[in-house]
Amino acid sequence: MIFTPHLLPIPRGILSTIYVHLKRETTADEIQCCFQDFYQGKRWIRVFPASSLPEIQFSVHTNYCDLGFCLARDGRRLVVVSCLDNLLKGAAGQAVQNMNLMYGWDEAEGLQ
Repeated sequence: MIFTPHLLPIPRGILSTIYVHLKRETTADEIQCCFQDFYQGKRWIRVFPASSLPEIQFSVHTNYCDLGFCLARDGRRLVVVSCLDNLLKGAAGQAVQNMNLMYGWDEAEGLQ
């Protein structure tokens, strides 16, 4: 796995590209199901459909982490893209979310 955060001339937001070499050949549907199953019920994660990649503009000013992927034709090389707003999800919003969970409050309290 290779993790690449990108340095961009933008006021906020983090874009990361993760390159993964899979042990076995797989399909985009299998990857999609894996992401959806893992993040099901996670309020602040949005999983994009196969080959539809997130953009920073979609997550800026939100507490969301957006995830998307592309699978190479050989079914063994996976590229995962994640975007989040580093001022909300990356710091302040994450602290509020954690406090809400610690005190048993609604996870979204103060974040919407």
